[in-house]
Amino acid sequence: MSISEKAFLPHSARRKPSASPIATATAIAQHLKHFFSDCPDPRVNRTRKHALVDIVVIAILAVIAGARGWEDIVLYAQAKHSWLQTFLDLSEGIPCADTFRRLFARLDPDAFEHRFRGFVQTLIDQMQAQVIALDGKTARGSYDRATRSPALQLVSAFATSSRLVLGQVKVRKKSNEITAIPDLLSTLDVRGCIITADALNTQTKIAKQIIDVGADYVLALKANHGNLYKQVCHRFAALEAEDTASKPDYRYHESCESGHHRIETRRLWSMSVSSLPEAGKLSEWSGVRSIVKVVRVRQMWNKTTRQAHYYLSSLPADSEKLATAIRQHWGVENRLHWVLDVTMGEDECRVRMGHAPQNLSLLRRLALNALNQEKSVRRSLRQKQNLAAMNDEYMLKVLEAFLAMGECTREPTYQ
Repeated sequence: MSISEKAFLPHSARRKPSASPIATATAIAQHLKHFFSDCPDPRVNRTRKHALVDIVVIAILAVIAGARGWEDIVLYAQAKHSWLQTFLDLSEGIPCADTFRRLFARLDPDAFEHRFRGFVQTLIDQMQAQVIALDGKTARGSYDRATRSPALQLVSAFATSSRLVLGQVKVRKKSNEITAIPDLLSTLDVRGCIITADALNTQTKIAKQIIDVGADYVLALKANHGNLYKQVCHRFAALEAEDTASKPDYRYHESCESGHHRIETRRLWSMSVSSLPEAGKLSEWSGVRSIVKVVRVRQMWNKTTRQAHYYLSSLPADSEKLATAIRQHWGVENRLHWVLDVTMGEDECRVRMGHAPQNLSLLRRLALNALNQEKSVRRSLRQKQNLAAMNDEYMLKVLEAFLAMGECTREPTYQ
């Protein structure tokens, strides 16, 4: 390894331990195979030239390394053939692009998603009071003009502090996110967490489901909720005209950040629902305890903008805690959706046959989870992908950090 390559690695990784990298790769591969070994194989027996788990493991490694389609996956596998055959059964050679295409087009996405959640289930138990943002995203390149199939739309659950995708659900045809979120929540154990969502998903049924599973919520409130929105706006307007002494449950928090050539000031006011003279429409919301108003003032070089936003929450009127939860919700846009589009090219991907778009999107999210959990190399996500593609030991380190295998793996050798 050259000096420039060693600059990417932490000091602990530059030492040469006595462990064999092949043994480490074998242990990690066996751990990966454990999760996918019982995944139903959609192929008939006579076409099972390559093992299903080997194809899935190759696809996972390739997407971590930056592959965006089936040809990229095959190219990665061909370049790493001698390394891959130390822990995979490649007696029949490397599967061709059509093999990957046909398999993932027919592979049951619900079964694949179930195995994906097996990776992160042990981590969910450690996420007490963590913000989990729910939001939808459309893979624009997945539409098929020939068959008039619409683009794939998915709703994801994203743990903003841990930068982990906890699960995803496909939005049904002729439907929207409102019907998909209850399905997603029913698959996750989010007790003790704070669920955030945009105004589209601010629904009484969703709020009740969140409370029923033992979580809290902070839901955006906009004019599409008519009378409820007017009631909350009117209450905050009335409070601003009252004396401070008459506002025992009126809490305030302010923060200021600068970056990207702008200064943003966020002012938050919260108050307890119990202090309202009348509940009105709020009585329909299960577990609601506070209402929130946030004013964002952005100062840019050529203009200043001011926007007011309102929220319903099952949390008490703790302005600082509410401000943190509301701010962290935007992590689903900045740290997930933006990364999927810009770094991993999801919108540009034209994979569109069968279940392939949904399965490939799951591979991207699994790769994103793995790369985010590896923190010894302080580089951009794209550079970490490049390093994983060029350095097999760093690839193992990415997988080891994500799988948290502990005693069943050893530190890889860097030479």
